[in-house]
Amino acid sequence: MKYFELDTPALLIDRKIMMDNLSFMQNYANENKVKLRPHTKTHKMPKLARLQEELGAVGITVAKVGEAEVMAKNGLRDIFIANEIVGKPKIERIRKLSETIDISFGIDNTYQVREIEEVFNGAEKKAQVLIEIEVGEERSGIIEESDFRTLLEVVKGCENVEFRGVFSHDGHSYKAENIDECKALFIESVKRTLDFAKIAEEMELKPKVVSIGSTPPFMLNFEIPEGITEIRPGTYILMDSSQANVIGTYDRCAASVLTTIISKPTKERVITDVGAKGITAQSRSKGHTTTKGFGRIKEFEDVYIHGVFDEHAIIYNEDFSNQINVGDKVQIIPNHICPVCNLHEKAYLISEGEVVEELPVDCKGKLQ
Repeated sequence: MKYFELDTPALLIDRKIMMDNLSFMQNYANENKVKLRPHTKTHKMPKLARLQEELGAVGITVAKVGEAEVMAKNGLRDIFIANEIVGKPKIERIRKLSETIDISFGIDNTYQVREIEEVFNGAEKKAQVLIEIEVGEERSGIIEESDFRTLLEVVKGCENVEFRGVFSHDGHSYKAENIDECKALFIESVKRTLDFAKIAEEMELKPKVVSIGSTPPFMLNFEIPEGITEIRPGTYILMDSSQANVIGTYDRCAASVLTTIISKPTKERVITDVGAKGITAQSRSKGHTTTKGFGRIKEFEDVYIHGVFDEHAIIYNEDFSNQINVGDKVQIIPNHICPVCNLHEKAYLISEGEVVEELPVDCKGKLQ
């Protein structure tokens, strides 16, 4: 069927744009001589994760153990959980996964190591851990060099834990005011990551993996310094309004949410049938990812969602209202695609206006 025949709200993915995005990032990784390990929390779809590997990705990244379990069940065999894993029940699930796939995960404190050492006692393979380095995002990760050395010493003393490397996420690059500031933040973040990798090597724990993340620097073609072994972009496959603002075009946005005009209460107010439960209430308010409103109407210039209720999107635009009628359908390019995918049970792959495939969002709601 034609995509506009779909019931709404519906998550759409333009196949050609998506494939161009996939090729772009794989070529970028190849040119910079690093491995690509895409973060699949963006789309949460095993079918797309397998496609990323078929095109050259060395493996995938996930955010939660539950996502890793679903991806493994669907044939993915090399998975990194880019997150601190705390709690024996979760570590026990990782141990079980390690029996059939290559799986690694993040740590940043000694408490985790003690739990991992206990849970992996007697396992056929050691737990594969990477230490997260905090590089300016002000989130999780090691900050002080002394804490890093202490953590490495504890890992060295373990029988069931193996140090695999270090990783970082320069998420604060989203808030850069312009490309020059983004590049400066990227360079600083990479240098800090490499500095900690060097400390590990000096302590006779040379990292096999030095992994960096965040989409903007890679979309902007920044050169990756020697010593980095892999990159973990996520949003690049689908893109969104915030990422479009970084590169200065919406042409790379593969994902949209199809929605129906359900009401025109005034000459300028337009209501559609998707709200926070389908496009989120997220916006970005700082730096080059700053977005207008809560999503952009794809088919119209400079028309944005002004507000959202749970099940309604509100637009105030008289010119737009005069061009559409109740029952018409339009597409919304979300501000942040990652949480949007998590709200939908399936996505529709579109080619030249036709629905060519339904893709289940199998990792939807896998928060544990």
